[in-house]
Amino acid sequence: MNSPLFILILAGLVLRLAPAASGQIISTNAVAAAVTVSAGPENSISISNPAPDIRALAQQAEQMRAVCVNGRRQICGQVLQITPGGLVVDSGYTDLLRAELSQSWVAPGTVTTSRPSNLVEGNDPGSPCVGLVFLADIPKRPAVKIYDYVIIEGYPAGEYAYQPVPGVTKNIRRFSAKLEGAVQWNLGVGRK
Repeated sequence: MNSPLFILILAGLVLRLAPAASGQIISTNAVAAAVTVSAGPENSISISNPAPDIRALAQQAEQMRAVCVNGRRQICGQVLQITPGGLVVDSGYTDLLRAELSQSWVAPGTVTTSRPSNLVEGNDPGSPCVGLVFLADIPKRPAVKIYDYVIIEGYPAGEYAYQPVPGVTKNIRRFSAKLEGAVQWNLGVGRK
């Protein structure tokens, strides 16, 4: 539990709760990543960790957030595989972005759609994504079935080892439907 995000959350929690409980903060040393909160001589909370600078970690998280926002894509495609961690999607069906399908992030597999033959993925934030991708952190409702279509914004979150058939592995781009999930993954917090 010594991950950078955990340290940030813990330090922020201590700093928020301690003043409410004691009314006074004696010292906060974010540069050394040590927090000391005291309610009096007999009650004190001290968290010391030789972890990297909390401000540097917060700045790194904010920079990663900006990278994820700028790299976001519209995932609009057919679900080819459902795993406990997410969905493998064949993205690039841009006509799924039409207004009548914008009520939900899932469209039934019976929807009539096609992929443009000459589609090239743009580099602008929010451009339609083209090709096989893995989509993590998906909403729980409505339930998605294989060969349904998804229309959702995804944030870049590394790579995924996709196995289309046993013995064959292909690395594909990994996206997260949640910005905070992508930031955590890219900072190494969400990886196992």
